[in-house]
Amino acid sequence: MAKELPILQLISYANNPLKLTNEKNNLIICIHPAGGVKEQTIGHYASKLAENGFIALTFDASYQGESEGLPRYLEDPTARVEICI
Repeated sequence: MAKELPILQLISYANNPLKLTNEKNNLIICIHPAGGVKEQTIGHYASKLAENGFIALTFDASYQGESEGLPRYLEDPTARVEICI
């Protein structure tokens, strides 16, 4: 049986390309590594993706950074992936 996840507010940031076109831009959802937050490692990669024309969405995973969830800093890999689906 699938684990039921709580509804939590996640804080995100969209890294937009310097030049948005009228065409559809591709979106990449970037997930930070365990123990990180959106401004750390994944933020660097998201900036580089935006420089190359992608919209890169970064967010603090549940229980991390500015996002909601208790206990704080809980590492829940299932929740981290499922919030992207």
